[in-house]
Amino acid sequence: MDDFISIKKLNKTYDNGFKAIDNLSLDIKKGEIFALLGPNGAGKSTLINIICGIVSQSSGNISINNLDNIKNYRKTRSMIGIVPQELNLEAFESVSDNVNYSRGLFGKSSNFKYIEELLKELSLFDKKDNKLRELSGGMKRRVLIAKALSHEPTILFLDEPTASVDVELRKDMWEVVKRLKNKGVTIILTTHYIEEAESIADVIGVINAGKIIIVEKKNELMKRLGQKKLIIEVQKKILTIPDSLKKYNLLLSDDGEKITYIYDKKQKTGITSLLNAIKLEGINLKDINTENSSLESIFINLVKGSNDELLRN
Repeated sequence: MDDFISIKKLNKTYDNGFKAIDNLSLDIKKGEIFALLGPNGAGKSTLINIICGIVSQSSGNISINNLDNIKNYRKTRSMIGIVPQELNLEAFESVSDNVNYSRGLFGKSSNFKYIEELLKELSLFDKKDNKLRELSGGMKRRVLIAKALSHEPTILFLDEPTASVDVELRKDMWEVVKRLKNKGVTIILTTHYIEEAESIADVIGVINAGKIIIVEKKNELMKRLGQKKLIIEVQKKILTIPDSLKKYNLLLSDDGEKITYIYDKKQKTGITSLLNAIKLEGINLKDINTENSSLESIFINLVKGSNDELLRN
């Protein structure tokens, strides 16, 4: 796949001197789901707003489908749909009028059949004549997605799209995202629900203090940086880890009934020697299980390492 969005040496410094984006370069390919993760204040929303033309950059270049986002603002903006965090909607308009009006803002001619299918896909069709003020928060969130898709964009930005919505709506929204991907739409999302990024994203990017820490395909990232846990359940609870086992850096559960051993999948695990050492200590095992590390744990470690480096500098 070709690079669809290309960002080179991007900087954004606000009037108060705060540097929100720091010499950031990033390429996003057409048709992929790109999850942008980062702590609060990392620069996620600023980056999205600059790409969308809502906020101006201090320096650097952005191209979308080989078009400069400043020189060709109208063309690049027409390719983009954005679902913001905030629920800003015209309370007294109907759902249908609101979505159709959004389409017209991009100079698109009316296409009532497309809007009808879009509302059906988002489970909004039976609410099409309702005033927006009559809708629940979850339904209003669906309307925001419909507005973002009203002009048939090829890029969709989702900025914390499932914040404060129920589990059922969250699942529905991700099903919509998957269908859009199948249609070739490039999707960039930010989310605090890292398990969502783990289940749906093709590529993970981590941003901290305005800098990109890492960009990698999700499966490769988890394979490269992932760890495994060996969880050993003992027949009789123990109070402390014996001295002979301390070199394994084991974790003892609060109830004394489980020992956890964390190991790197890429290196020798040391499991055989650990189990022999446990046997020599006379500790009888009840059960053994393994767990893979989550994207969340990888993310936390990456951000912690980045913060440590910032402190050193």
